[in-house]
Amino acid sequence: MDTTKKTIIVFSGDFDKVVAAFIIANGAAAMDDEVTMFFTFWGLNALRRPDKVATTGKSPVQKAFAAMMPRGPGKLTLSHMNFAGAGAKMMRRVMRQQKIMPLEELIDTAREQGVKMIACTMSMDVMGLRAEELIDGLEYAGVASYLGDADEANVNLFI
Repeated sequence: MDTTKKTIIVFSGDFDKVVAAFIIANGAAAMDDEVTMFFTFWGLNALRRPDKVATTGKSPVQKAFAAMMPRGPGKLTLSHMNFAGAGAKMMRRVMRQQKIMPLEELIDTAREQGVKMIACTMSMDVMGLRAEELIDGLEYAGVASYLGDADEANVNLFI
């Protein structure tokens, strides 16, 4: 059987949308599809390390962006009914009760299955993020790299 390719642009940093993106990516990878996830703008927050990382050379605006954005998957909020953070906690509890993998495990599983995760370097520059602030195992590239993968894919999603 020929391997098919899937690409997913993760633009949103909303917990529920990022969970959906990783469930789709893991499902496709489990079916032996090659999967590329391209994280841009707010989607990069899902890849942030939870702890603050000291960096240098940021402009005041980049520092402000980095300080205001959530650090990692555990800090993402819901797209709707967030209720000052309580919504995401309720969603996590329901996911646990329904035996759905937590987002952090979905990310780890995607890495284990060979899902290619690309952090958009242009968005990183705009948002004031550096590679050392993001999780290990990522690739760093611009939109041309994603488009190369998308040209060969039979499914392209924007989340």
